[in-house]
Amino acid sequence: MNNKTLISVIIPAHNEQLNIALIYRALRDLFKTMKPYTYEIIMIDDGSRDDTLQVMKKIATKDANVQIVELVRNFGKEVATTAGLHHAHGDAAIMIDADMQHPPELIRDFLAKWEEGADVVVGVRETSTHQPSIIRRAGSRWFYRIMAVISDTVIKPNATDYRLIDRGVIEEFNRFTERNRVTRGLIDWLGFNHDYVYFKPAKRANGTAAYSYFKLVNLALHSIVSMSFVPLRIAGWLGGVIVLVSGPIGVFIFFESYVYHDPLNLHISGPATLGVVLLFLVGIILICLGLIALYIANIYGEVVNRPLYVERRQRHRK
Repeated sequence: MNNKTLISVIIPAHNEQLNIALIYRALRDLFKTMKPYTYEIIMIDDGSRDDTLQVMKKIATKDANVQIVELVRNFGKEVATTAGLHHAHGDAAIMIDADMQHPPELIRDFLAKWEEGADVVVGVRETSTHQPSIIRRAGSRWFYRIMAVISDTVIKPNATDYRLIDRGVIEEFNRFTERNRVTRGLIDWLGFNHDYVYFKPAKRANGTAAYSYFKLVNLALHSIVSMSFVPLRIAGWLGGVIVLVSGPIGVFIFFESYVYHDPLNLHISGPATLGVVLLFLVGIILICLGLIALYIANIYGEVVNRPLYVERRQRHRK
């Protein structure tokens, strides 16, 4: 047993009492067929209000490979996943949802690509008969388009939280200190060698998805803010454009109306002149806000305390 490679499987769960036993049995039966590996299953109860925790405890009493992390309230999936990674002891960790939409049998493919040298193996969602609503699909499509433009980190469209990360990636991830975090974004920010497994999500086994539209929008906003400083700079860019347009127009109005006494007979009114002046001043204000935003960006970069660099270490296997 000591010669086997330990794989940590992390399952964040919130109100999943009907699904947690299903995902456990699927994982247990899967690892029984994979002789080179042993496993630990880390179940995180994210402040469930149903019997999710009780079901977890029953499972843990029968299987010593199951570890339970009980959060005192609902902190959200990102924090729950982080807690699981903090408790992981494996040579690699696999994050999987409890609702059975992430096919457990794909873990074979994840491990195969990991053995071939990938440090991060990401599950990428393909189209299936169990599609989310049109609104969610459209929102997801536009989110990835925006992130592709504003973010310095390459983010794979339709990438999911269903992924494997190597021990070295876990150790680097555990160095992050920011509170409003997006797990997949931080893992992508680290870099390392990525590979992908494409899958069609299955139908949710029981219950309804915990992620409402509000939570999805909130997650998208956190992703944009945490992965790019472009939103902070927009005010400055907009101010610069306004100044470049209104400035020459204001100069033209001044000379045409007041220096040369309207030789072109434009008859520019006082309110129009005042409007151009106000527009120019608004541009100056926005430029100042943009400069302030740059200082805020520097402060943010210092406060989150991300590592200055990430060193690749030689992988050691048992």
